[in-house]
Amino acid sequence: MSKELGENVKKHRRTAGLTQETLALAAGVAPSTVAKLEQGGNVRIETLHLLARALHVKTSQLMASDTPAPVREEDPTKVGLVELRNSLTPAIGLAAPVTETPEQEPDLEALLDLVRRGSAAYDSDRFGSVATTLPQIISDANSAVSYYDHGGEHEKALSARAEAYLLGGRYLTQVRQYDLAYHALSGSIRDAQEVNDTNTAAYAIVIMSWLLLRQGRFDDAENLAVETADHIEPRISKASPERLAVWGWLALQAAAAAVRNNREDHATGARRIAASAASALGTKSADARHRYGRFDLKVAAMKGLEDELIKEGGDPYRVIEESTGRAPLSDRSMKALSVPETDKEWNRHRLTVATAYSKTGDHESAMERLTAIEYANGEWLRHQRTATDVMESIARKRKRTLTGEMRRMMSLLGVTA
Repeated sequence: MSKELGENVKKHRRTAGLTQETLALAAGVAPSTVAKLEQGGNVRIETLHLLARALHVKTSQLMASDTPAPVREEDPTKVGLVELRNSLTPAIGLAAPVTETPEQEPDLEALLDLVRRGSAAYDSDRFGSVATTLPQIISDANSAVSYYDHGGEHEKALSARAEAYLLGGRYLTQVRQYDLAYHALSGSIRDAQEVNDTNTAAYAIVIMSWLLLRQGRFDDAENLAVETADHIEPRISKASPERLAVWGWLALQAAAAAVRNNREDHATGARRIAASAASALGTKSADARHRYGRFDLKVAAMKGLEDELIKEGGDPYRVIEESTGRAPLSDRSMKALSVPETDKEWNRHRLTVATAYSKTGDHESAMERLTAIEYANGEWLRHQRTATDVMESIARKRKRTLTGEMRRMMSLLGVTA
């Protein structure tokens, strides 16, 4: 963050007639946090959202352009991605082609099967497998497009590459390599549009909106999702399951961005659209599972509770009440519906419930949710900032000695006491 950002916060604070202490009290942060920010220090996006909510402004109004700090040492995750970077961003010269045309005719069916097995590995949280195979998948897709330069085979090659780039964008956004993810998703949208595959292009935009949200670009994330949802809005009685699913996901992304930007009225409208899409899908959502994940009324309701903890005046007790015992979104209900414990949306909801418990001071129940997620999706859990937030909250607020299980979970998530 920059000194300019600190000046923005100071300007809005003074306009509201608040001192640093009263702003901190209204936002639920330490006074030293406000003082540090106004002096040009760093704060997280989540903290900035709390301050914006207390000042009754959009989060984006506090944010300012910034000059990146000098890089003192290489990020090891970027070094580890060198092969994927090479395949996504090949060197371009004046004479040499971007991709060498293969001598042997590519097998497009085998390529598409490889892409979809990679997607299945991602959905099963086998990130190591994705990282290992993705560079070759992207390289083979580029070669296929170069080999088939026209006709029906060219379109099939572009379709396969659109899905390959989409897989790359999902994985790279998950591991927070945003610039590479943006490049991959842009390629997916471009290739899908060229072959008139609106559903794949629109789902790549769902992931693009997620990327923008993770970068704190809430206005861009919401506007992109809303504009695309308006563009593809289906005639519900005739829409395919895929179209309904991607339309619903766009609405959920719009709601997530809006609520984080203190625009609860916009979020409420977007959630209504998502519920309409889920209702229209009914039991047909499994038809689109391999491409768009699980999307149904339960998922829409889970996302609504996630937003409940972010909006002003959100009630953690409501989240707990609707997610425990025999409630519709409880673990018992999910198991009764035969939802696998590796399901991402279920485990993301468990994180929401863990957050609610941590807000009420019930650290043991929060730990139960984290441990259940670790058992089912340990690799996925390590990449979730929300899990880190829960453990940091427990370490900061717990008055009794931390248990051995708490310390083990802190170690897993990289949290220091």
